[in-house]
Parts: sequence; structure tokens; C-alpha cells
Amino acid sequence: MTPLPQVHVVDDDAPFLRSVLFMLEDGGWQAIGHASAEAFLQAAPAPGPEGGCLLLDIRMPRLSGLALQQRLVAAGSRWPIVFMTGHGDVDQAVQAMKAGALDFLQKPFKPQALMDAVSHAVAASVAAQRERSRRDEAAALLQRLTPREREVARLVALGLSNKEVARALAISDNTVHVHRQRITDKMGSGHSADLARLMLRADPGALDA
Repeated sequence: MTPLPQVHVVDDDAPFLRSVLFMLEDGGWQAIGHASAEAFLQAAPAPGPEGGCLLLDIRMPRLSGLALQQRLVAAGSRWPIVFMTGHGDVDQAVQAMKAGALDFLQKPFKPQALMDAVSHAVAASVAAQRERSRRDEAAALLQRLTPREREVARLVALGLSNKEVARALAISDNTVHVHRQRITDKMGSGHSADLARLMLRADPGALDA
């Protein structure tokens, strides 16, 4: 059975938290409640490959929703965040979205608005995980190259000919040819466009000057 995406809900208002969890479960999500930001941090859940999101109340005692968001961002958290806001919290919600939150729902909200926001956040989570997986696979493939082969591959990806690579690295044309053959054997291709695509997937800044 395929695991359901997890939707973690953080809100200190117990009746409201129960209501949101009920709506989410009724909508087919796996919903987990936390009565405070500290409780969520203590549980330290991580999103699985099926994706998930965090529904976060913006105003809570001790550690606010905004403060929790800041901690999660600093820790490199992969949870997409949808804030739940009360009346008069729109300015804070805008601040939260500038810090990376995907959306905010103003209380009280309708079940369909909740479902739409969660669906969008979970889809973003799945897409981000797929992108990270592609990046990690590309980086692992490039790690098969020796440091010199990576130098040659980068120059080839930038469009340099064998002779230009040889001059840039102060090596012979024949040595460049040998390196390119090894690069082709390890990467499956020695074409500049393929190498450029692979390097940029692993690191968007790989071909910067």
C-alpha cells in the first residue's frame, strides 16, 4: 500500500486543531497534530518520498509560527509551509511568504480552501524531492571522474575544443583525447551539451566563470 502524504498541523488551539485534523483525514490525507511549535521540533518529522506539508498557526505562545519557520529554514528543512492566520495577521503572513511559505489561510477557512492549499503544497514537496533526487544522481555520477577529468569535462561543457582544452590546462592534445574517452566511458557521453546539462543539474553554478 502506498503511504499517504503526511500533513503536520501545528496549532495551540486544541478544538481548532482537532477540527483541521478531521477535515484533512476526511479529505484522504495522513494528518498529524502538534499542540505547539516545540512539540513539532521535538518530534522532528522528515518528509518522505510521497511528499507532505506543514500547516502552521502564525500566532502561538512561547515559539510563534514565524519563529518556527525561521528555525526550519536555518536548518534546511524540506517541509513546504502553509500558514494559518487569524484576523489582522495578513502583514505577518506576507512576511512569512517572503521567507518561503507557499500560502496562507485566513481563519476560519472552508474545507475546500484547506484541501486546495494542502494539495498544492504536497505537489510542491514531491516536485522538490524529485529535483533533489536528480541533482544527487548527477552529483554522484560526476564523482566518478578524477579531478583532472572533471577539469576537462567542465571545459568541454563550456564549448572548448580539444586543442583549446589542451592549451588551457597546459597538456597535450593526445592527453585531452584520452581524458575525453574516459569521461565518455564513465558518463555515457562526451558531448559538450550532455556534460553541461549534467553539471548544471548537479550544481547550477558549475559553469560560472
